[in-house]
Amino acid sequence: MNQFGFLFLIVIGYMMIWFGMSIVQKRNDVADVAWGVGFIIVAWASFSIGEGTIKAIMVNMMVTVWGGRLASHIYFRNKNKPEDYRYLEWRKTWKNFYFRSFLQVFLLQGILLYIISLPVILINLSQNQWRAIDFVGIILWVLGFWFESTADSQLRKFIANKKNKGKIMNVGLWKYSRHPNYFGEVTMWWGIWLMSLSYGGFWTIVGPGMITYLIVFVSGVPLLEKKFGGRKDWEIYKSKTSVLVPWWSIIK
Repeated sequence: MNQFGFLFLIVIGYMMIWFGMSIVQKRNDVADVAWGVGFIIVAWASFSIGEGTIKAIMVNMMVTVWGGRLASHIYFRNKNKPEDYRYLEWRKTWKNFYFRSFLQVFLLQGILLYIISLPVILINLSQNQWRAIDFVGIILWVLGFWFESTADSQLRKFIANKKNKGKIMNVGLWKYSRHPNYFGEVTMWWGIWLMSLSYGGFWTIVGPGMITYLIVFVSGVPLLEKKFGGRKDWEIYKSKTSVLVPWWSIIK
């Protein structure tokens, strides 16, 4: 078995552990916490069998900072609250719930996690090599991290203010993008992909491509926008604000 196959098995085993936890805790939204932590596991597991370069350490620290922040953000957001509405709805409607949960939530998420991690894995398994494109990638990652962390912080404070109950978030970064946190996330992964190009890693474009596709067309933007669809204030906000890439808004 080659190194890529070995790492794939680690990811699947990791998600099986979280599936067991979901049964014990009776909530599938633990998968959202597992998501961020999973990238950290993949990064350092691939580092342990790789070349141990300075560049790999830097990329792994970037992944660790992002994954750790995301996992803790989701954990504290969900703590002492009912199961996330998406998973709760599936719990009510799915037949053979646990079997389908394993396949559609945990196993599928593990496969996607692995695919998105391919640029990180390639960097970890390669010799130390730096090019100008690497520094562009670092700058792009920093920009993305700032967007995601700042947008999440702004949204958390907005929701915590009782005066904003029932209102649409349209201030701060959310004035320029309906999903600035998602913009930050995809930007970070494109930055890491640029850093893999030093090793002929163009093929790992499937990684950032996958996370972008999922967020824009599957589990990110569509689900959240469906939740608010039909509200007059949301439709006004939607008509004046970029869906993902921040752009000047005419909202005052």
